[in-house]
Amino acid sequence: MRFANQFDRVCRPAQDAPGNLQRRYSLEIEAMTNVATLSDADTSVEDIVRKIAADAKAASHALGLVDGETRNAALQAGANAIRDSRPSILAANEKDMAFGRERGLSDAMLDRLLLVDDRIEAMAKGLENITVLPDPLGRTIDERERPNGLKIARVSVPLGVIGVIYESRPNVTADAGALCLKSGNAAILRGGSESLHSSAAIAQCLKDGLRETGLPEGAIQPIPTRDRAAVGAMLRMSDLIDFIVPRGGRSLIERVMEESRIPVIAHLDGNCHVYLHADADRQMARDIVSNAKMRRTGICGAAESLVIDEAAASDLLPLIVDDLSAAGCEIRGDAAAQQSDARIVAASDDDWGAEYLDKIISVRVVDGPETAIDHINQYGSHHTDSIVTQDTAIAERFLANIDSAIVLHNASTQYADGGEFGMGAEIGIATGKLHARGPVGAEQLTSYKYVVRGDGQCRP
Repeated sequence: MRFANQFDRVCRPAQDAPGNLQRRYSLEIEAMTNVATLSDADTSVEDIVRKIAADAKAASHALGLVDGETRNAALQAGANAIRDSRPSILAANEKDMAFGRERGLSDAMLDRLLLVDDRIEAMAKGLENITVLPDPLGRTIDERERPNGLKIARVSVPLGVIGVIYESRPNVTADAGALCLKSGNAAILRGGSESLHSSAAIAQCLKDGLRETGLPEGAIQPIPTRDRAAVGAMLRMSDLIDFIVPRGGRSLIERVMEESRIPVIAHLDGNCHVYLHADADRQMARDIVSNAKMRRTGICGAAESLVIDEAAASDLLPLIVDDLSAAGCEIRGDAAAQQSDARIVAASDDDWGAEYLDKIISVRVVDGPETAIDHINQYGSHHTDSIVTQDTAIAERFLANIDSAIVLHNASTQYADGGEFGMGAEIGIATGKLHARGPVGAEQLTSYKYVVRGDGQCRP
């Protein structure tokens, strides 16, 4: 019973006066810690997840009927709560950072986990950006009138209950919860074990926004445990959860794809490439490679591989090595790359498909565009790939032939982001080809139904 009582305290807090918000957050975060350290009793975890999913299912039915103005008001209230609770969020994040350091997380992974004032404000602003987007629900996608007089319209509707499974980055809690709310879906949020406290505090802000606008709090719910059994429980609940969105490393994605009984919108790892064609502007190439690799090494849009024409390698590659080495990046390359610069260490076969999420990059020298395209299609994760060239015909060939969700010409791979695409935020970058591909925003979290209006027609 201890588990259930703590669950009620974490996920169903009583209404408080605004002056008591920070104290309530502190109590809830502490309760979350206790829940996270309970025994690994699969049945208990199963029961808790099923209760969460049942509440989400009930909330989704109500949420799908709510007008867009009310959903936007809940998002704005959530943004206000994030700003008001900044000290509590920072305190929660410090607990997560300490946990991450104890587990030996890399600097890049700790950067993914870290929350500072600017990132908290970015979360709040992200929610506000989502409010100004068009309502994705109730859109008439297509309509026609048949010869028999039937009027048929295809209209956008919510998916229902979306289970989001993600690692480390606590801001995903805000992005995923907000996008699900915008699109009329209930969200079950299973964040990474490292971000448990931060995600709990952020999710509570979103729930405060729901409460303030009279929407069901079951519409946004975190999973209050680090127990990996909770993931398995979610993947089995096809009667209550309509879609699963995994966002994380290859091991997580592979587990979800293997075990899920529920349709999956997969966010696979980001082995992103920058290809420097022989006709690339040299300064532009240096700037793009440095930004694509080093701006933030721990995000999925970071470049992990550099492909360069042999015609450009002799003069351009040493300059790029200068830039990357000065920033603390290790460069691993093939024999031709090593011949161009002795600072490049030998790459193994595993390097070509690696997502480092760290200050490491692989370099492959090729004899031209076709070899570059073949290499990227073979070793890439179909996430994001960029070409740098002044030759527009070559660029168009690259854009047409690279089989990735996002392809760019003369731009950094770090633009692989829903916010940069004008979506306000994203729930992930989908690398599959069914239902959604690329940044998954509110519009991509909808389906449709056919609405048919008649005047007494009976089929002969």
